[in-house]
Amino acid sequence: MDTAIVLFNRDLRIHDHPALAEACARARHVVPLFVLDPAVPAGRRLPFLLDCLRDLRGALRARGGDLVVRRGDAVAETVRLARETGAAVVHATADVSALARDRERRLADGPFAFRTFPGVTVVPPGELLPAGGGDHYRVFTPYWRAWSAARRRAAAEVPGSVTLPPGLDPGDIPDGSPHDAPPDGARGGEGQARARLERWVRDGLAGYAGDRDDMAADRTSRLSPYIRFGCLSPLELAGLPGEEFVRQLCWRDFHHQVTLAFPELNRRDYRPRGRRWRDEADAVAAWKEGATGVPIVDAGMRQLRAEGWMHNRARLITAGYLVKELGVDWRAGAAHFFELLLDGEVADNSGNWQWVAGTGNDTRPNRGFNAIRQANRFDPDGGYVRRYVPELADVPVRFVHEPWRSPVAISGYPRPLRLRAA
Repeated sequence: MDTAIVLFNRDLRIHDHPALAEACARARHVVPLFVLDPAVPAGRRLPFLLDCLRDLRGALRARGGDLVVRRGDAVAETVRLARETGAAVVHATADVSALARDRERRLADGPFAFRTFPGVTVVPPGELLPAGGGDHYRVFTPYWRAWSAARRRAAAEVPGSVTLPPGLDPGDIPDGSPHDAPPDGARGGEGQARARLERWVRDGLAGYAGDRDDMAADRTSRLSPYIRFGCLSPLELAGLPGEEFVRQLCWRDFHHQVTLAFPELNRRDYRPRGRRWRDEADAVAAWKEGATGVPIVDAGMRQLRAEGWMHNRARLITAGYLVKELGVDWRAGAAHFFELLLDGEVADNSGNWQWVAGTGNDTRPNRGFNAIRQANRFDPDGGYVRRYVPELADVPVRFVHEPWRSPVAISGYPRPLRLRAA
């Protein structure tokens, strides 16, 4: 074929990119395209996204090509570019959200052949089906067994060269505004991702299983924003040694296959329990600001606001506090996380929130999350709390997680919400 378009979305890399590799192998001219679509607002992730696009453009230019950037409706802009370049085929990496699937359906009706490829997950959603029937796995453990035994595709080769049609205007990547500064200096892009991966494999992977829940030590990989934007291939990461880390990738795949079967995962209870949620606007506001008076909860929420990221254990604790302690609808919490997290994505975010709320795939829907017990176990010396709640920096260890028990009044830090209401 003469010209192919590769529509990028959550796959902003050149390593192991099957859609790009196939286009470069079969077409004389390849048009890598990214559309800044107002229907998919990046919000706080915008600076990170723009870094990813600049990095991808650099990698493509190094191979003789470029990243074509357009603004508008993703489908309309793809159709317009296909007509401009005479492209006969459009390639894209398949995704599972309702928005992504609607985009794919519209592209399939376009004036070109449309093909989707794997790459967002390790194992394509829908490829593994339970032996007892059904269109997806509802419980993680049997999925983990099937996933671990599944045959993996070969990683796609990095194209040696990319050739654009002559005379095509690539368009500009916005600079962003000072208001859009990335939280805590986080930088996006495949180059940053691969450098971070190399450092973590060298310095952190071996101790991951034992250290991942140590909240003060902060020894998790922090690769999740790069996985969310596709700067790293999940398939490549799944080849790393260490079952505990690979298991986290499987959880992500699990939520994606659930979302494929239940695309309203971010809006409706996966397993309705008939629970009545409380309307606690003031409590939700305090939770968002990290002002609940429960230090481990407030530390997590302040980390989220400052860094656009949160330790995984803190995610469980803060979510459990909102839905189990305050009785607030999980959707309120999921929306806040999705807004602020650099790694916020529909499948993982919604799946995890529903798991905590007992409306999702947890086999123990009444599971409790005692914030103080969790804090004493996973932040025993209070290092994590002191880092993000400086008002408690000088509080003795025995009171750092329960400052209301201190015989000395602590200035500037609120009493717990439940005590304020008493």
